[in-house]
Amino acid sequence: MTKKPTKAATAQAKSRKPEAGGEAAAPASSRALRAAERRDAIVEAAMEEFIARGFAATRLDDIAKRAGVAKGTIYLHFKDKESMFEELVRTVIVPVVAKLNALPPPTGSVRDLIEAFAGSFLKEVIGTRRGDLVRLIVAEGPRFPSVADFYYREVVSRGMAGMRALIELGVARGEIREKDLARYPQILVAPAMIAVIWQSLFTRHAPLDAQDMLRVHLDLIFGERRTT
Repeated sequence: MTKKPTKAATAQAKSRKPEAGGEAAAPASSRALRAAERRDAIVEAAMEEFIARGFAATRLDDIAKRAGVAKGTIYLHFKDKESMFEELVRTVIVPVVAKLNALPPPTGSVRDLIEAFAGSFLKEVIGTRRGDLVRLIVAEGPRFPSVADFYYREVVSRGMAGMRALIELGVARGEIREKDLARYPQILVAPAMIAVIWQSLFTRHAPLDAQDMLRVHLDLIFGERRTT
C-alpha cells in the first residue's frame, strides 16, 4: 500500500526552486530575447519614420505599424516619442563620437590622429542614416529645445571636449601654432558639419569631396604636409 506524502513533504516540494538552466529559465530567457527584438524593431522603425516625416509629424501609430507591433507595446519600452528619439541618438550617434574620447595617446602626430578619426567619422556619417539623423536635429532642434539640449549633452559636448584635448596636445607639441584654437574646437570639426548639410542640400548641384576638404582644412591648421 502506497503511503500518502506528508504535509511537510508536500510543502517542501512546492517551495523547491527549479534548477538553474531548467524549464523555468528557458522561457524567461526566450521572453527577454523577444522583448529585446521588439525594442530593436521599434527603434529601427522610429528612425525610418523620423527621417521620412520629421520629428513633429511622426506618430507613434506609424512607428508601431512599421515595426509590426501594437501601439501599446511601444509604451512597454518608451514613455513617449521624445524618449524614443533620445534612444536613437544614444544607439546610433553617441558610439561614433565616443570613439574620439577612447583614442589612445598618439604615437605619431596629433594631425594623424585627428585625420584618422575625422576620416572615420565622415565615412560613418556622410551618406548614411546617421547623417540623416543629424540633419533632422539641425532642422527641427530650434522647434524642440529639449531634443537639441539632449543632443548637445550626449554628442556635442563630448565631441568638443575630445577635440579640445587634442588641440591642447597639438599646441603643447608645437604642431599647432594658434593657441586660441582650443577655445573654439568647433573650427576643427566644421568640415564634418558642412559636409553633412551639403550632402542633403547641394550635392546634386556640386558634389563635395569631404575627405579632400578635410585635408585642406587640416593644412590650414597644421601647415601643409611635407613630401619627401
